Amino acid sequence: MAKNETKRSGGFWRVLGTIVLIGILTGLLFTCIFAVYIKNCIIPSSELDLDDFNLNQSSTIWYQDESGDWQELVTLSGSEKRKWVSLDEIPDYMEHALVAIEDKRFYSHNGVDWLRTGKAAVNMFTGSRTFGGSTITQQLIKNLTHQDDVTVQRKILEIFQALEFEKKYDKDDILEWYLNVVYFGEGCYGVQTAAQTYFGKDVNELSIAESAAIVGITNLPTYYDPFYSVEQNKERQESVLKCMYDQKYITKSEYEEALAEELVFVRGENEPREPVVYSYYTENVIRDVIEDLVEQKGYSEQVAEHLLYNGGYQIYCCMDKEIQNKVEAIYTDTSLLPQSTNGNTNQLQSGIVIIDQYTGNIVATVGGTGEKTRNFGYDRATQATRPSGSSIKPLAVYGPAVEYGLITPNTWVLDADSEKISLAHAPAGWYPKNSPNTYDGVITILTALQESKNTVSAQIMDKLTPSASYDFLTNRLNFTSLVEGDCDFAPLALGQQTWGVTVREMAQGFAALANDGVLTQSRTYLLVKNSKGDIVLDNQPKTQVAFSQNTARVMTYMLNNAATYGTGSASRLNNMPVAGKTGTTTSNCDRWFVGYTPYYTCAVWTGYDTPQYMSFSGNPAVTIWHDVMASIHADLPYKDFNMSYGGGPTSIFGTREELEKLYTGEDEEEEESEEGEEGGETGGETGGEPEVSPEE
Repeated sequence: MAKNETKRSGGFWRVLGTIVLIGILTGLLFTCIFAVYIKNCIIPSSELDLDDFNLNQSSTIWYQDESGDWQELVTLSGSEKRKWVSLDEIPDYMEHALVAIEDKRFYSHNGVDWLRTGKAAVNMFTGSRTFGGSTITQQLIKNLTHQDDVTVQRKILEIFQALEFEKKYDKDDILEWYLNVVYFGEGCYGVQTAAQTYFGKDVNELSIAESAAIVGITNLPTYYDPFYSVEQNKERQESVLKCMYDQKYITKSEYEEALAEELVFVRGENEPREPVVYSYYTENVIRDVIEDLVEQKGYSEQVAEHLLYNGGYQIYCCMDKEIQNKVEAIYTDTSLLPQSTNGNTNQLQSGIVIIDQYTGNIVATVGGTGEKTRNFGYDRATQATRPSGSSIKPLAVYGPAVEYGLITPNTWVLDADSEKISLAHAPAGWYPKNSPNTYDGVITILTALQESKNTVSAQIMDKLTPSASYDFLTNRLNFTSLVEGDCDFAPLALGQQTWGVTVREMAQGFAALANDGVLTQSRTYLLVKNSKGDIVLDNQPKTQVAFSQNTARVMTYMLNNAATYGTGSASRLNNMPVAGKTGTTTSNCDRWFVGYTPYYTCAVWTGYDTPQYMSFSGNPAVTIWHDVMASIHADLPYKDFNMSYGGGPTSIFGTREELEKLYTGEDEEEEESEEGEEGGETGGETGGEPEVSPEE
């Protein structure tokens, strides 16, 4: 009996030993398999290089203030709002708040907190939904790689990646990246945009209390977002502060002060977000940069736009903020704009561009009246094309004619109707009328431009030829809005183009006259750098000689006369000389004034989006031009124009005597008598602007 029990006992231990041995061998086998798996599958995938990650970063447009310092104008927000800040720009207590609440052994572990990992593993296998084993390093890796599937394989990979990551990067690198990468709600990636979004501050201006409020959001961005629930954000902030105090990152007094501090967010709970509406100037910078990226870098428009909004570009624009503010003040407050005299309740529209003629810098621009409420709407200053009326005459008619030696200010010409004048090259039967329908006989070119005589403009064009005028506008003055059909008398001599021209083009053309004949291509920005500080676009001034210096100075003399005594007399400034030209199109549908001072060139168009008759006291474009330029020049020291009065009269249209004889049909003696009664040529202000379309 005892022997049988001994045999049974021995058999049991042999079976048990066999089972244990099989278990050990199986464990070793699986360990070997696991080791091979780690070696071949996990370790090769565990190395990460921060240089391989190109994060979306918001781009910024900068302007230069009066002191020459660059100030932020606007942040362009793409798919992710992120502005990178270095760790030394982030307060220590922001860093400590993060470590205290997310990974209290961060400074001592090597990428993996094994104690937390073990607890997380137990929770996972016991069915708990709370794991919580990830360190800051592991969280950063997850955010960079977007590996967030809940699997054992992914967790093992993350552990090995964290271990390798901390061999390559120090704790400061990891914290800097984490604080710039992680999502903080409201579309904010990184603490800088979060600080600006929630508190309207830069991150280095945050208090301990504010830093804790922001750090607390990362756990559940929607739940702890203060714009969603101030109470829930406050509860989380207090937990963060308690952890900071318990881990001795802040003193008791600092803890109590932070708890008591009232958090002032930029908007209230559930308060609608103020939409970001870009200024007209900002939109033009965006358009110009995208256009140049396409043209100079060969990008598609879609790629260029993505890079602009998400590439962390630093764009240095040409805006003069003080001038822009003055223009916007007038254009936004519609009560400051000219008011219709015929009861038309439609909003008067307008576009304006102001250029520093010596640099080509567009210092200010607005593309519409009233408050701007949407992005990338209709820009009447740079996108809209409208017929120019007589405002084009100095560029298309008088300027080229002076340049080619056809006329001087003292050239005599006959202002008369078609019974007295015939044009050699115009379409059969075509000859314009003046508005009002009056004619002054023999006058000088100076007077013709002053009073905007259509008859004289047509005669000059007949000698100049439309092809020479069109070539001048497109090749010397860089007009791009004109079409082939505009190479004709009415579009060029009277300003009745097929589609029209832009305000920007007109300002740029007149700026060449103001700059002694040198055209500097208008620009809205100077330089674009990428997030690494490398220059992407260097928008150096592009210049070309459009007019000779003599032509420019002769034209300035004549335009100064027109702005002082002629149709543009309402533009006169008390403290600065003005040169410029008005423009009106058929049925008063468009009114223009383009003029310059020794400081700036400014073009203004006024009208309605759907062309219709305009009834105003005077020319509303001149009124707006005067109000804007008077404000801009109020404190500027007086300067004189460089002007030339021109040479003696040319005889392109005949001598004065011949013209008078043609006009009166009387003998020479009577003509001389009339000459004595005629008086001076420059006269005073005219009652209206003498321009009309050929149809009228």
